[in-house]
Amino acid sequence: MDNIIRIRKATFYAYHGVLTEEQSVGGKFEADVDIYTDFSGASAHDNLQQTIDYNSVYKFMYKLVLEQKYYLLESLTYKIANELLKNFTKINKIAVRIRKNNPPLGGVIDYVEVEVIKSREEMEDQK
Repeated sequence: MDNIIRIRKATFYAYHGVLTEEQSVGGKFEADVDIYTDFSGASAHDNLQQTIDYNSVYKFMYKLVLEQKYYLLESLTYKIANELLKNFTKINKIAVRIRKNNPPLGGVIDYVEVEVIKSREEMEDQK
């Protein structure tokens, strides 16, 4: 059985992008994460150890977003999805969306968003 834990609009100031200015001045990025897991045992026993600690997920994402500069949102989004699956074994499937606000595209654009959806089975198949 899959239940979903959602983290919405986790906001980070980071230095990702193709342009030199993006990597030196930085910008605001937002992340949404859908975590598919079975938390029926946690809900029955009101026990954090039987579910995903979303505070730990946020801190883990924060570290990943800030530890390295990426040219592409696609690379950053894949890194987050893969590392969350590797490090949080109770995650069955994950959807990660990263948004870059006000991207420098020569026009008025609210944001650009990239999404990666990956299951634990896909991780196992890649080994």
